[in-house]
Order: sequence, then C-alpha cells, then structure tokens
Amino acid sequence: MALPFCEIPEDLQLRILSFLSPAEISSFACTSKRFASLCREDRKIWHVMCDRRWGKQTQIQKWGNGRISYKLLYRTLKRLENLIGFWRLCGRANPADSSPPLVFFEWGSSFVLGSRVLAINDDTYGVRKTPFLVMGISSEGRTENFLDLDGNHRSGLPVDLSELERSNLVPVDVNFMGNGHIMVEENPCFGEEQKSPVCKGSSSDESEDVVSEMYTQLANRTSPGGDRRRKRKKEKERQARIKWEPEHFIKVSDFSPTLAKPLQGLWKGFCEGRNLELYLVKYDEVGGIICRKIEDMSLSRQTSPVFWTPDHAFFGSPFSAEEELILDGRIHVTPLYGEVHEQVISGMLYMNSSYDPGEAGNGGGGLSRGEGRVWLYENGTFGFGFLRDQFITDLKRVALEDGCLADVFDT
Repeated sequence: MALPFCEIPEDLQLRILSFLSPAEISSFACTSKRFASLCREDRKIWHVMCDRRWGKQTQIQKWGNGRISYKLLYRTLKRLENLIGFWRLCGRANPADSSPPLVFFEWGSSFVLGSRVLAINDDTYGVRKTPFLVMGISSEGRTENFLDLDGNHRSGLPVDLSELERSNLVPVDVNFMGNGHIMVEENPCFGEEQKSPVCKGSSSDESEDVVSEMYTQLANRTSPGGDRRRKRKKEKERQARIKWEPEHFIKVSDFSPTLAKPLQGLWKGFCEGRNLELYLVKYDEVGGIICRKIEDMSLSRQTSPVFWTPDHAFFGSPFSAEEELILDGRIHVTPLYGEVHEQVISGMLYMNSSYDPGEAGNGGGGLSRGEGRVWLYENGTFGFGFLRDQFITDLKRVALEDGCLADVFDT
C-alpha cells in the first residue's frame, strides 16, 4: 500500500524535493505551512541541487566565501551557466585593442572566467588564453564582475577592492539580452554600492544642506549659462573616468561539428602571410557553407567572406583527371615546423567567392569571384584553395578537451 507523502520520513521527503525544479518547489510550498517550512531547508534541498548540477564543474561551497544561501547560488549559477562556451565581439566600427574578437567562458573554483582567445603566431596552431572577465558573488550576495583590460590578473585570486584604482581591473555590469546576446558595460556606481548607507546628520548638517541648495539656486539665476557649464564639466569628468566603452557579444552556438554538418564550427589556420587566423564556418539557409574570419565579424561594417559554397554536398573520390590536376603540386599552408601533410582526401566542394586582400587594399569592394575548391580529409579536417594560386590553407579545429580549450599557451 502506497504511503501518503506526509507520512514519509522527512529526510526522504527532502531527497524527493531535491529532484524537482525551482518552480515545482515553489508550487509545492504553497500547499501547507509545514511543506513551506520544509522547502526552506537550504542545505538539504538547494545544496543538493547545486551539487548535483554543478558540483563537478565548480566548488559550490566557495562561492560567496561560503556565506550565501544555496537557493541564491542556484539562481545565480543557472543564469551564468548559459555563458559557458565561445562568444564573439560584434557591432564595433573600430574595436579597442582590449576588445577581444573571441571569448571563451569556463567554470572556475568560485567564479566564471571569460578569457580572450588569441593567436600566438609562433608558427604553431597554439592559441593564447588571457583573463578578460571574472564573474562571481560577494559575501553579501551581490553579483561582482571585473574586466581585466591587460589580461594580467591571476585567475582564482580574490579581487582586492582597494587596488581597483591602481590596477586595470574595471567593475562592469553584464546584461543578458536573451540567451545568445550579452552587453558588457562599465559600472560607475560600483564603489558607492560597496559603502554602507549614510545616515542622516544632525539638524546643523541639514541646515548646511539647505544653505548649499539655496546658494546653488541663486547661482543658477545670476550666472548666465552656469547650469550648462556645470553639466558640461560633470560630463567631461564622467568621460575621463570611463575605462571601457560598452561592448556586445554574440554566443557562438554551433562551434562543434555534426554528422550532417562536418565543417561547422570554429577553425584556425595560416593565411598566405604566415599569420594564424581564427575562422567561423556556418551552414546558411540556402544550403551552402560560409567561412568568415572571427576578427572581421567583430566589425559593424559589412565584410566579405573568406569563401562561400553554393552547396554543402561533397563529391566523393575518385575525382576526374581535371580535378586531380588542380590538386597536384599545390603547397599546403601549415606551420613551418609541423609534420609533412599526408592527409587522404575523401570529398570535395566547389566554391565561387572569396575575400581578395589585394583588391581590398586597392580600394575595391574586396569581393572577387574567385573560383576554388574545398577538400575534406578523412580525419575530419579540411583545406581550401583558389585557382588563382597554388596554395591550400589547411585548417585545424578549435577543440575542447573535457570542457577546456585545447592547444592553449596559458599566461
């Protein structure tokens, strides 16, 4: 015979409740006063829920120095969880040097860390990962986000608020504009938020405030343009304090390949100038494949793709004698000290547009109708080349290993 829920031992009740969603727990708490009290068991319900969902990614007992409720921690971690992964900068005409085109968010011990992903350009496929944005919770339960303009802050160390003025750490707000769009802007009121509320003074203090206000009103009446000058002065002072202009970032949702879309995702490869570039390959709505440089996608102005294919269906081997002639004798653009390229080609695509740096530098539109090929290798990577030259740019995937970025040179 089944027992009613109210007759089950309390420890078992709490265990059952920990498998519900927050909305279901809130609804259950409304059924009776006893159940409402039961749902307020922070450690036996919300701690278990946090540990089950994020215990392997982060040390939940260290968030907020262990002084915040696990119910608040659950809400915070659920919001931050959407950040994990790659994000790209967008919408700036001339991004600052500190604005990273690509950011990778991952779990830290008691924070979420966003790191710049940059090419090293040392003739390897390695990338550099430097701190960019640290997101955590204070002991009082406030969200604290700090932007590292120089990338010098040591991850994992607490931020010393007294050192903010002398360091290049900037307090910021991270505004979620949907699941795939965030805006990072400086928080000019951060210092004031940390101070305790100031109590009202004595009657003598109040009289001084009244006199000050009367003097201000009199000055505004007797000094032509005085109010405008004061506003301009305050605006100049505010602009002088700003270290970071608002930036928008878009989530790179499809950075991993699938069986139907083997080229989809983030790639890295050497261009003809021997510089390592980061690329994003996407499948468009008309059935083609488009490849763009990550750095170009951060600009507000329209830029041409690296290549575009009108179809995504590969032609399998064996290839025609004409295609074999196009392929033979080409030089693979790979690291100088890398292994000799001996990949077996399993498929081929036609591409009919490219970004021509020569035309762009001569004042042209930068879009040339350059015919070329995309060659798919058996190991899942690919290379591309144009008929105007004898090069093949071989790309390697920007990969993750156990949730961490691979081929990383940490600083």
